[in-house]
Amino acid sequence: MTNDASSENLALSDAEMASSPANMKLTQRVSEVIQKLSWIKKSLLFAELSRLSYAPEESVERIAYEGGFDSCQFVARDGAEAYVLGNRHDCIVVCRGTEPNQWNDIRADANAWTVASDVGRVHSGFNTEVSDLWPRLEQLLKENQRPIWFAGHSLGGAMAAVCAVRCNLSPIPSDPQAIFSFGAPRVGDRRYASFLKIKHYRWVNNNDIVPRVPPRWLGYHHMGQEIYLNRHGKISYLRRWQRVQDRFRGLLTSLRVWKIDYFSDHSMVEYIRHVRKLYDDELEGRIVKRPRHIPAD
Repeated sequence: MTNDASSENLALSDAEMASSPANMKLTQRVSEVIQKLSWIKKSLLFAELSRLSYAPEESVERIAYEGGFDSCQFVARDGAEAYVLGNRHDCIVVCRGTEPNQWNDIRADANAWTVASDVGRVHSGFNTEVSDLWPRLEQLLKENQRPIWFAGHSLGGAMAAVCAVRCNLSPIPSDPQAIFSFGAPRVGDRRYASFLKIKHYRWVNNNDIVPRVPPRWLGYHHMGQEIYLNRHGKISYLRRWQRVQDRFRGLLTSLRVWKIDYFSDHSMVEYIRHVRKLYDDELEGRIVKRPRHIPAD
């Protein structure tokens, strides 16, 4: 590992990773600026933080401190939840994704009409979730001078994108550095989706169904550019017919083991498994395929 993070490897086994997020540890102990990390190392860090956000508050705080952060603040209102993590170098906003037992989350996902914003039209449900949190988040960030990063899985990824837009429009002195989302849905119309001119690492795992909603025919577009993982967990750039073929083969493979990968591919555990494999490849000096839209580190 480079000198921007500790070389201590804190990764858990696959069995431990598949258990509760309260039992996880961060693979990298962050001790220097995040910007110095390679894009794969950044992706793994934010993937693990996105999964960690589902853990109870006391577990998130403990694991974050063990991983090199010296502040951890939980923000919640009406079922919308996020963590603001930080050290002397960076500030991170991680939004928690959909929880099946939280009616507010389900309602947010279901509210698929758009509402007007200052920069276009945005998904009503996602916008409401962020509106619940934003006064407190803005208060926490109002004097922040550090780079701000946004991350989340599923609904949390959509909320992270909306938060980044709000941050850019607010008087917060530091601008968003990047967004890392995993299995995130579309968030708004073309104008809204193209507003932020920052990097958005939008990971999509093969047959994950969530990035396909809300549909384009309702006027929705994705923010950022996709990093697509094929059925083998490899980064791929595929034409539309190749994507259809890859997804079909992935579905057949999942059915053989009595799974439906429209849903299993959405698991944050699966995203971490694939990104960690790429991270290991990079550590061992193997070439990691880089999406065309991601510049060299």
